[in-house]
Amino acid sequence: MKKTAIYIASIITLCVLSLRAQAQELEAKVVVNHSKIQGTNTSVFTTLQEAMTEFINTRKWTNAQYTQRERIACSFNLIVNEYSDDGRFGCSLMVQANRPVYNASYNTTVFNFNDNAVDFNYIEHDKLEFSDEIIDNNLTAVLAYYAYLIIGLDMETFALKGGTEILQKAENVVNNAQMMSEDGWKAFGDSKNRHALVNDYMNGALEPYRQLVYDYHRKGLDEMAQNAERGRSNITVALALLEKAKQDKPMSVLPQLFTEIKKDELLNIYSKGTTKEKEEIIRILSLVNPSLTSDWEKIK
Repeated sequence: MKKTAIYIASIITLCVLSLRAQAQELEAKVVVNHSKIQGTNTSVFTTLQEAMTEFINTRKWTNAQYTQRERIACSFNLIVNEYSDDGRFGCSLMVQANRPVYNASYNTTVFNFNDNAVDFNYIEHDKLEFSDEIIDNNLTAVLAYYAYLIIGLDMETFALKGGTEILQKAENVVNNAQMMSEDGWKAFGDSKNRHALVNDYMNGALEPYRQLVYDYHRKGLDEMAQNAERGRSNITVALALLEKAKQDKPMSVLPQLFTEIKKDELLNIYSKGTTKEKEEIIRILSLVNPSLTSDWEKIK
């Protein structure tokens, strides 16, 4: 009996350790900035921040198995621009996600976006709930959309089109949110809204862009710790796909957004490039995002 009890205890311990080893996908830092709102009880903003943190970090968004170390580091910075005592919020949301570079202590930014149309209702201590099929709460819909987008884009950096299934979940949120009155979900409403981002990414015309995302991170950055010149050369080849994506879908915001996210990184990478590499990269980046031409010229 004693041996049986020890055996059972061992099995239970192994099961607990196994459950602990598996983790949710996201490790998000959530901040609710309410500095613009004066003369109101601030506890509602504290509970909202806690509720958002729990919603994003404790929900299992996919069937993929993640360990604690593999969780995706990201941040959600909600800036409250308007608030009324009936629980109506008018906000903007800054979302960022990072990815570790192989064999390096460096993290690269994969996604960085400022969403200026995040309006919702929230009463203190409301429980945040979400269903993929029935979208009836704008706050949880927005958070779910960006959760899926972050996870899908992270997967895309490790395997070509590796995030397709998860990005389709983000698309599904957009499609099921079409009946909502809040901004950000409608086609043609804005070339840089939530609909446009995921719709463009999954559009066949932007397949070169998806190839770029994979080649830049997996064949480029991940290679640089072992061989900096080879990694930089692979990035140069990858950036030709950025030019093609811009030519194939000129109105898409994604190529421009990529250059904004990667600007400082690219300046650093090509600070040690060859003259030929520098000339080619300046040409491509100036074509894709001419508003940053003065920055690209610094590569020289």
